[in-house]
Amino acid sequence: MQEIRCPKCGEVFQVDETGYNQIVQQVRDKEFETELKRRERDLIAKRDSELRVIRMQEEKQHTASITEKEAEIAARDRQIAELRAKIEAGETAKSLAVSEALKKRNEEFSAETKKYSESISKRDAAISSYNQKITELQARLKAGETEKRLAVSEAVEKKNREISQKVTEIADLKGELKSKETESRLSEKALQEQYEEKLKLKDEQIEYYKDFKARQSTKMIGESLEQHCLTQFNSIRMTAFPNAYFEKDNDARSGSKGDFIYRECSEDGTEFISIMFEMKNEADTTSTKHKNEDFFKELDKDRREKGCEYAILVSLLEIDNDFYNNGIVDVSYRYPKMYVIRPQFFIPIITLLRNASQNSLKYKQELQIVRSQQVDISHFEENMQLFKEGFARNYRLASERFNTAIEEIDKTIDHLQKTKSALLSSENNLRLANKKADDLSIKRLTKNAPSVKAMFDELKAESEN
Repeated sequence: MQEIRCPKCGEVFQVDETGYNQIVQQVRDKEFETELKRRERDLIAKRDSELRVIRMQEEKQHTASITEKEAEIAARDRQIAELRAKIEAGETAKSLAVSEALKKRNEEFSAETKKYSESISKRDAAISSYNQKITELQARLKAGETEKRLAVSEAVEKKNREISQKVTEIADLKGELKSKETESRLSEKALQEQYEEKLKLKDEQIEYYKDFKARQSTKMIGESLEQHCLTQFNSIRMTAFPNAYFEKDNDARSGSKGDFIYRECSEDGTEFISIMFEMKNEADTTSTKHKNEDFFKELDKDRREKGCEYAILVSLLEIDNDFYNNGIVDVSYRYPKMYVIRPQFFIPIITLLRNASQNSLKYKQELQIVRSQQVDISHFEENMQLFKEGFARNYRLASERFNTAIEEIDKTIDHLQKTKSALLSSENNLRLANKKADDLSIKRLTKNAPSVKAMFDELKAESEN
């Protein structure tokens, strides 16, 4: 048996070995739980500190990586702008080269004409000089001797032959000059006929389109431009864009939709370019003329809702506006990554944007890897949070059970106290009963019973006799 003193009342009571060991085990478990909580708090604080350091390092590396990638993408955008400027400059250079070639040819023709004119003038001067010499020789013949006349005659014949030869050369030069002039006139006439033929074809084409538009309804006019672009794309789809998606946009759940969506992915499934296309056309006889900028806001809304990177308006509106007729027009100053083009630039702009996006594909893949690493860190933090919540739940359940055990121990102690009190009360009652038994005598038993006392007296007397 073990004695235990109550810390509240100071009373000492005895418990058996099993009960004592259970109480000691409970006290030991409580100290263990306290030490476990302290170590758990230390580990959590250390883990949070390490996680903060790791997160700061990852955020710093992530920020540096994104800054570097954005700088490289900006450099690629500048290269695209330079290429676009070179393309526009190339068109201007072609026109200047044609005009300079014509100017140079005219200058060469003028120089040759001047050269031949100077040659003819020299020949005429030479003929005049020879004529003067002949006149002088004839005067000398008249004043000289027969031999001199013969010499002069021979000289005249020689000079005549030379003059005849010179005249022949002059005639040849004149014929050559005339043939050059004829060739030049023929060339000019051929160029004029060529330009007239082109103008005629252009006028015929304009008349055809006017007649075609006059016979079309408003819906057919728009669909004809869409069909033209679709035919252009499909004609080179398998050779230039074998892995591309180019289909009609039929999703109008948001209240509006574009005409076509172009998407293309790399071999690993990473999408590196997406374009929202809108085709706009109208009849020449339409009373209310639309402008290209009337459709910018709706096109940008469709691009953002469908998750496209670029927005392109293929337009035949404002046909007399040189701003839209000179090539690819960048309107990103109004709406991000938006361009306006004529139908003849439909395939070139897809090629330009696709090549530029392919160059930045590597950086997009690296950025995707960084983002997936960030997702892994988020998953790690989620797992850590789940572990903390699970640990806290298990700790809460263990704590509740520990408190239940303490309550049961308190109840057991109260029950033992009551048992002790009952035993003490029984002992007191037994003591009193023993005392009463010690004080019991026949005299006391027969005190209030005279008949019983008489019987005991008779029995006592008989025993004495």
